[in-house]
Amino acid sequence: MNFPAELKYTKNHEWIRVEGETAYVGITDYAQSELGEIVYVDITSEGETLDQEEVFGSIEAVKTVSDLFMPVSGEVTEVNADLEEQPELVNEDAYGKGWLVKVTLSNPDEIDALLSADEYKETIGK
Repeated sequence: MNFPAELKYTKNHEWIRVEGETAYVGITDYAQSELGEIVYVDITSEGETLDQEEVFGSIEAVKTVSDLFMPVSGEVTEVNADLEEQPELVNEDAYGKGWLVKVTLSNPDEIDALLSADEYKETIGK
């Protein structure tokens, strides 16, 4: 299991990587392994401004569908178009090519309240 220290995490199993005022959001390695084979990513929130913990889409595995929650408030500026044809990228590279959305932050201070890699590992018992 991989938990990059430079990322922040949520209790809902999303990660966020901040680059200036922009951030990339995805689901954790732990989440993708628990979901199993991901077959579809449904994100229709591009162009919308959402609040922290608001649902921005869903991810479908062979046996289940899970909602995706915004780790921070902001505008969804881009959805990872590669996932339309290759949803398995989330399984193969959760922290890289499997990112879900790009967000422009509304309130960068919200990042400070998110979990560190060590805190996230404690939350999931790893």
